Amino acid sequence: MCIPINLNKSESRLMTSATMIVTCSGSTYFDRDYYVDVHLPLALASWQKHGLEDAAAFFPRDADAVDVSVGIYRFRDEPALHAALASAETEAIMDDVPRFTDAKVSRIIGAPL
Repeated sequence: MCIPINLNKSESRLMTSATMIVTCSGSTYFDRDYYVDVHLPLALASWQKHGLEDAAAFFPRDADAVDVSVGIYRFRDEPALHAALASAETEAIMDDVPRFTDAKVSRIIGAPL
């Protein structure tokens, strides 16, 4: 299942964009509805001013999968991504995580080659 949330309907800027992939793994619970309805909008509202252009949530089909969710966050460019992560709003976003899961959260940051 994929739940995209687009903030910028214009063509993507593949040459300058940066992507953060967030995985949640090894949990005993994960509230998909809370993640989609509350947490993703919180992240979008907090990081949009720093250059977040869109985000999507993916969930495995297999209920026994190690990864219980994958979030893809696309930023205008790499400096925007780092500015968002360094912002005061990031603490509130991370403080929200226990409300929907006890999973380990991992981040991978990438940019087009």
